[in-house]
Amino acid sequence: MAKLDSKVPAGNVQDKWTDHKFNMKLVNPANKRKYDVIVIGAGLAGASAAATMGELGYNVKLFTYHDSGRRAHSIAAQGGINAAKNYQNDGDSVYRLFYDTVKGGDFRAREANVHRLAEVSNSIIDQCVAQGVPFARDYGGLLDNRSFGGAQVSRTFYARGQTGQQLLLGAISALNRQIGLGNVKEYTRREMLEVVVVDDHARGVIVRNLVTGEVERHSAHAVVLATGGYSNVFFLSTNAMNCNGTAAWRSHKQGAYMANPCFTQIHPTCLPVHGEGQSKLALMSESLRNDGRIWVSKKKDDKRHANDIPEDERDYYLERKYPSFGNLTPRDIASRSAKEACDSGRGVNGGEAVNLDFKHAIERLGKNVIEERYGNLFEMYETITGKNPYKEPMNIYPAPHYTMGGLWVDYNLMSTIPGLFVLGEANFSDHGANRLGASALMQGLADGYFVIPYTIGNYLADNKDPLMSTDKEEFVQAEKRVTDHVEKLLAIKGTRTVDDFHKKLGRIMWNKVGMARNEKGLKEAISEISQLREEFWKDVNVIGSAGTLNQCLERAGRVADYLELGELMAKDALDRKESCGGHFRTEYQTEDGEAKRNDEEYAYVAAWEFKDTGNWELHKEDLEFENVKLSQRSYK
Repeated sequence: MAKLDSKVPAGNVQDKWTDHKFNMKLVNPANKRKYDVIVIGAGLAGASAAATMGELGYNVKLFTYHDSGRRAHSIAAQGGINAAKNYQNDGDSVYRLFYDTVKGGDFRAREANVHRLAEVSNSIIDQCVAQGVPFARDYGGLLDNRSFGGAQVSRTFYARGQTGQQLLLGAISALNRQIGLGNVKEYTRREMLEVVVVDDHARGVIVRNLVTGEVERHSAHAVVLATGGYSNVFFLSTNAMNCNGTAAWRSHKQGAYMANPCFTQIHPTCLPVHGEGQSKLALMSESLRNDGRIWVSKKKDDKRHANDIPEDERDYYLERKYPSFGNLTPRDIASRSAKEACDSGRGVNGGEAVNLDFKHAIERLGKNVIEERYGNLFEMYETITGKNPYKEPMNIYPAPHYTMGGLWVDYNLMSTIPGLFVLGEANFSDHGANRLGASALMQGLADGYFVIPYTIGNYLADNKDPLMSTDKEEFVQAEKRVTDHVEKLLAIKGTRTVDDFHKKLGRIMWNKVGMARNEKGLKEAISEISQLREEFWKDVNVIGSAGTLNQCLERAGRVADYLELGELMAKDALDRKESCGGHFRTEYQTEDGEAKRNDEEYAYVAAWEFKDTGNWELHKEDLEFENVKLSQRSYK
């Protein structure tokens, strides 16, 4: 089976990034203006990358399907951002952040990438403070910290419950400055539908103007994807409805390998499903688990109101099962524990929820302190549910959230298509089988501010070709693939809506490729998704036309991609005969019901090469652990 070259530098893990930066080739400042770089996505990773490369002097074209990058879904990561500043003097360090992240990912991440992430984390905080991000501060004026799951130190910097939003505003302000200077040209309301590959290198993209319907060709010397994850394959997820995997998936079909697609994260603190007509699930930040206690009744089918259940009849199950970490266990463990409690008949709100209770925190700290820390989150909860979390527990239940899988990249963040770089959640590189809370913002900004500016220069230094004409045959053929795909969707004129297919796919994915998986269910899922895909291409009804604003057409294209991606996710989960992190195969668990890894056979990155619809070839990147000892993950 083919092996992958990760291009990880030699040497001690603490020195790899420093040595690599020195040994990389540079582009002379006067020559940077000769290079054009396309960035797809204007969230934290995309905005920070575009702003930084614009500042360096490259000609940057930035594409977003929003009317402004400020609408990017990065704003939804509100709880905080990790860094190893150790302001608390509680034992944190770069190495401990590195260790916690590798362990949290259940030893399925590349050590070198994770250590680099931990190294640059402190610089991210300095950068954002300089931009004016209003991080919370303690009484003495120093930046404050709180804890997140999977760590026994306080390393999470936050701005109330608006961290993602404030960080994005900082990145967008830097980006807008470069737009004003003319170093970055922003293209709004564009969706990337194809990467153009010329002589095996990424040299441009095909995008669709979502307002006019016009299909456009754009050329560049390199392409950077920062388009987020694909958890909307489940239909109901914490992601905004427009979040999708199309840019990454279309790149995958042009030769970029898709790595570990089955590694999806189920977030433990989301609002429960409340009806068939629901379009997404609201996320309640993990930061709430700092002060909120999670519990269910010790009795089955207990119909009493939560406030009427006495203390001695409550099961604070995370504190009972994991006394060292309590309510701040990693997300995969907290999610499975909630499911177990509900499956045992002790759930609330009809059996599909557990309590997140702030009663004791309010008694201990006072309502004003809780309001200062989480006020906007409490307001959001009350607006959605009509219930006051200051007076009664929140109801929460796990939901699809972050995707650790993504396009395979090497140490330089370049995919298997030379010249196509992938940042943030769109790549697979840093989180293994489970992402620790507050690490998404950290990775997005690390990739955009501090990694890609070096590595893309190293690539471009060897690229002396002039900007390629969009009249070249490869651009013509790529545009034709896009227009043919659009026309095919519009020509079906079936009887079922796009959402009908998406919901059915989501149910298959949640029931059989969700929190718990097994061989029988995964084989059924593969067959059912394949059959559903056939039905889609025969009976979907896409209304409207191509030459105008058409959101039905947008969704149809994305669901068509999900119907292929979903099958690969199930195939990847079936192939990985072990449990690790968010990938929990019920056949492989310890006596205590924890994930049971098989390091001898599966300590690798599974990177899938697209051959044809429903047909992939597996490539492996072996993972070597020289600094963190492989062990059964324990948070007890």
